Amino acid sequence: MFTLAQIEAAAQVVYQDFQATPQYCWGLLSERLGTDCWVKHENHTPVGAFKIRGGLTYFDALKKANALPNEVISATRGNHGQSMGWAARTHGVPCTIVVPLGNSVEKNAAMRALGVTLIEHGSDFQEAREFAIHLAKERGAHMVPSFHQDLVLGVSTYWLEFFKAVPQMDVAYVPIGMGSGAVSAITAKLALGHRAKIVGVVSSHATSYADSIAAGRVIASPVSTVLADGMACRIADQAALDALIPHIDHIVQVTDDEVAAAMRAIYTDTHNVAEGAGAASFAAAMQERAHLAGQVVGTTLCGGNVDAEVFAKVLAG
Repeated sequence: MFTLAQIEAAAQVVYQDFQATPQYCWGLLSERLGTDCWVKHENHTPVGAFKIRGGLTYFDALKKANALPNEVISATRGNHGQSMGWAARTHGVPCTIVVPLGNSVEKNAAMRALGVTLIEHGSDFQEAREFAIHLAKERGAHMVPSFHQDLVLGVSTYWLEFFKAVPQMDVAYVPIGMGSGAVSAITAKLALGHRAKIVGVVSSHATSYADSIAAGRVIASPVSTVLADGMACRIADQAALDALIPHIDHIVQVTDDEVAAAMRAIYTDTHNVAEGAGAASFAAAMQERAHLAGQVVGTTLCGGNVDAEVFAKVLAG
């Protein structure tokens, strides 16, 4: 875990590329939830998702250690890859990203537009990740993991902004993909001494983190979500688990149908586009709506990168 001073220093690295994102207490969402509902708009970063913050601090750490590599390789379903592409381009480092077959067309295009060399391999994220690790060894390239403390440090800056802006928050709902978002929320909460409970959100169709937290060890689980690709994790990360288990209040599982309903609600009530994982936070709050009366709820629109064709189908119900 990082200190407040370390997170504030990381924020200054992030702010060289873009300013703090806004958070609003939306009237219609609050009405729908039955209590004050704040939304942190990480869909307003230059890559449309929170991951960019971690990419910037990860590369900053490499630079400070005089360890910028000749090439970086990583695996993603999209937002982590955009983060790597953005930061690698800033530092003049070639970047290769592996995505699974059938990945988001528009996320793939966005990565290529940032100068990423894109390779499509495997049926899911885990197979893409294993191929990326093999490729990095073969080429002598630097493999960027999906969960790492230097990524967590950058992502913690958005939770620092959110908790500072809403000191009265009682509970925050955080989607879990590979864990950097939820661990960062805990990191910022502890650094600030904020009172908010941190609730993790996983897809009902990708339960590795829910199963692993319950068991206290890594449990692999099949992935079948078609909407929440940012949460499509088959094997949880042990380091992320170690940080989550002592501090997470509880876990909520949301179905693709609940995520789709949340995507529609967010668009109707705020006219912001949320991808599946980006709407999961609000979906979880809605699931627990009966227990939230009188509480100030924090949700995160952590990404808005959904293919237009997919979003049109979601809006059409």
